[in-house]
Amino acid sequence: MLHELTLSGLTAKLAAKEVSSREAMQACLDRIDAVDGQVNAFMSIDRDDALGQADAADAALAKGNTHAAQPLLGVPISLKDLFCAKGQPANCSSKILGNFLSPYDGTVVRKLRDAGAVLFGRLNMDEFAMGSSTENSAFGRSNNPWDLERVPGGSSGGCAAAVAAQECFGSIGTDTGGSIRQPAALCGCVGLKPTYGRVSRFGVVAFASSLDQVGPLTKDVRDSATLLGAMSGHDPHDSTSVPADVPDYVAELGGDLKGIKLGLPREFLIDGIDPEVRAAFDAAVKQCEALGAEIHEVSMPHTEYGVATYYIVATAEASANLARFDGIRYGDRVDGDDPFSLYCNTRGRGFGEEVKRRIILGTYVLSSGYYDAYYLRAQKARTLIKRDFEQAFETVDALITPTVPAPAFKAGEKMDDPLQMYLSDIFTISCNLAGTCGISLPCGFTSEPKLPIGLQFLGKPFGESQLLQIAHAYEQATPWHTERASL
Repeated sequence: MLHELTLSGLTAKLAAKEVSSREAMQACLDRIDAVDGQVNAFMSIDRDDALGQADAADAALAKGNTHAAQPLLGVPISLKDLFCAKGQPANCSSKILGNFLSPYDGTVVRKLRDAGAVLFGRLNMDEFAMGSSTENSAFGRSNNPWDLERVPGGSSGGCAAAVAAQECFGSIGTDTGGSIRQPAALCGCVGLKPTYGRVSRFGVVAFASSLDQVGPLTKDVRDSATLLGAMSGHDPHDSTSVPADVPDYVAELGGDLKGIKLGLPREFLIDGIDPEVRAAFDAAVKQCEALGAEIHEVSMPHTEYGVATYYIVATAEASANLARFDGIRYGDRVDGDDPFSLYCNTRGRGFGEEVKRRIILGTYVLSSGYYDAYYLRAQKARTLIKRDFEQAFETVDALITPTVPAPAFKAGEKMDDPLQMYLSDIFTISCNLAGTCGISLPCGFTSEPKLPIGLQFLGKPFGESQLLQIAHAYEQATPWHTERASL
């Protein structure tokens, strides 16, 4: 079945003229028709546009265009619903943006188009990327393809669910505190969070501007390397974009782990880790040793402040970024008798409960009398967390940790306890605060029910090439990435 191919498997068949891009696109649409009623990963699809792009890709292939020049030529890729693609919705799974259609292509979208990708569909997410379960979407939650009663993670839950359900050959999400890696772990796919500044954020609706980063979700590590290579590079439209060289990530894959030093942060191995998650992680560490890696225990003493620091910095930035959605500058307007009631009506009806909670918290920590006590102290703690990473990377090449402390939980299980929900990202948050790169990939399954378990590698800033090499070596020595959810 075409939809079961990896991205690299599809490009090989496209290059050999064994299949057409239209056939691949139609296979995705047929798969969506068959299973998305259960998964709810897609919010909207412009089918005519998608097939039109596929036909254009087939025409380019017929003229002799190659995947060496356009590595994604003819490959259907889906987008989280916060990327601006001209003429397509960018609702951020929020009511406040109504029927908004983007008037332009953001940089990531443009780069993917330049690489030949067929971009289709808007994938479900937690509203404005605020959440860890996709239950905060204004348009209904997505479900985990491995167990439809469980969440796929968040906020890029629709991205991970679509890949795990084989409804697309890859998807593009964002990671602010683990929003790519955490759903990848819960859905059994590969999720890569690049270094802050590696991929442009121009044309991406912002949640927390100093933390957000764009990255791919795929079926295997090679596919992630391909997508990262297509998206990366300096962008003058984004002042935080770094003018760093982009390696050929795919060409540098291969080899074992001989000589690689992996750091095991003792602060990440907490008592609350699910026993099956811990067992799978311990087995993964032994597998890395068998591949030649040296395992060194390291200390990250400020890890315990990560969650608190994140939820001060992120909410503060969110309150500033979302101020523009007021019914006057942006957003669907709900009229009132005066400007104040207009603001209240618009934002009260347009935003969901979690978004309101974070705006209120962020406004509070930035307010007069509390700025120094909360926001300034959080920034100082962030500096200490970043220093922990810098010191660890003086002695090791990468860190190895669980991605999440437990497998996917049941829908509704944590909605009444925001703190427990926030703790779902306890192992992923520090990477965003430090601005470095991280990847999650499958390392096993729980016994009953069968649910994916994620392994996380954290790399040096702009060390994606080595990070992908490490992840690929582990992946190729284990069977976990070959297993698929049976929908």
